[in-house]
Amino acid sequence: MLVITRKPGEGFLIGDDITVRILEDNDGRIRVGIEAPKEKKIYREEVYERIRQENKHASQWQADDWRSLAQQLVKPPKKASSSGTD
Repeated sequence: MLVITRKPGEGFLIGDDITVRILEDNDGRIRVGIEAPKEKKIYREEVYERIRQENKHASQWQADDWRSLAQQLVKPPKKASSSGTD
């Protein structure tokens, strides 16, 4: 892990296209600004972990689980009843 000491107003670069800047230090709470291309996804750590866990759970579903879910969501069409009279 790289540890960098920065003061408010100072920043650092990650690669050629991401700038991280310290905006303010207020009683131990640091505000950080990140400039990055729109196609870069930036998540808070706890949000990313929740997404990762949900993806892991979804990938553990078996084919039978999907079939069962599909059967619950898609009901077969009702057959037309014939009265037997002409």
